[in-house]
This record gives sequence, structure tokens and C-alpha cells, in this order.
Amino acid sequence: MRKPRDFDSELKALADKAKQLKERRVRDLGALVTATGADTLDADVLAGALLDAAANNDKATGEGWRKRGAAFFQGESCDTASGPSKQSEGTLPLDGGAASA
Repeated sequence: MRKPRDFDSELKALADKAKQLKERRVRDLGALVTATGADTLDADVLAGALLDAAANNDKATGEGWRKRGAAFFQGESCDTASGPSKQSEGTLPLDGGAASA
């Protein structure tokens, strides 16, 4: 005879995993803001820039941002406002690596 499934514990485990993933995403986004030097901006300015980027419909502009972001993650030269120091590996832990707290 099969053992009955404990749906409550499975749902709790899934909810815990979702919470961990959300917390990791927030940490990774914070690390990205810091690494790009955007942490020197006022919160209002940063929010406005992100809202403009999210509402962007110009494919050429979006492609330019994508190329610049890819160059940043590969450790190539980028012209951010504060000129942050490059990561030793050229990437942030956004690719599945563990984020440091």
C-alpha cells in the first residue's frame, strides 16, 4: 500500500523555497546596484531611471543597454558615474552562485 502524501508539508516546503528565492533576488539586485555605482544616486533618481528603462519601447536603446550590461558583466570597460572597481571574476553572483551577505 502506498504511503499517503503530506500535502501540507509539501506546500510549506514550496513556500519556504519561494521565500528564499525572493530574498536572494533582492540581495542580488542590491549587489548589482552597488557594483554599478548606482548606490550613490538618490533613491528618487534611481527609481525614475529604472521606471524609464522598464517603459522603454525603443529597441535600439534597449539593445545599447543590453550590450553595455553584457560588457559590464564580462569585466570590460564601462563608463559608470562612479567608476566602480571591477569584480575579480567580472560577474556578480546572479548566475546561480551564492551571494555573500
